[in-house]
Amino acid sequence: MRRKDREVTDQSEIRSILEKTQILHMGLMGEEYPYIVPLHYGYAYTEGQLIFFMHGAKEGYKLDLIRENPHVCVELECDIAPVSGGEVPCRYGSTFASVIGRGKAELVEDEKEKIYGLQRLMEHQTGRKFEIDSKMADSVAVIKVTVS
Repeated sequence: MRRKDREVTDQSEIRSILEKTQILHMGLMGEEYPYIVPLHYGYAYTEGQLIFFMHGAKEGYKLDLIRENPHVCVELECDIAPVSGGEVPCRYGSTFASVIGRGKAELVEDEKEKIYGLQRLMEHQTGRKFEIDSKMADSVAVIKVTVS
């Protein structure tokens, strides 16, 4: 990061940003161009490791790209506010908080881990705990991104 004075490394600040956001943007490498997709997500910290869980259809372009190249980038932002530059156009901008991470995506096959990931996703998105059964877990693909 170029502006080290703005870098957020404190785990509690990162968690605060993660709690405020609802959409994660995942960047994948396509054939000719990068491919970025917005996704609902849940997350967990396991032994200091940040892990994101997303879900979607059991087939499609993003799953094909993950299978071809599992290296991804994730980005989330919140607290966006405009900054006025008055009469000077170049002084306009905005303030925001964001989390950007690189990691490895994988398609979760283990039923217990799929259920766990879906529970994290639903709790983050709704603030409620849901019971997820095998049938529900089997109906979707679950993507796990471990941030390195």
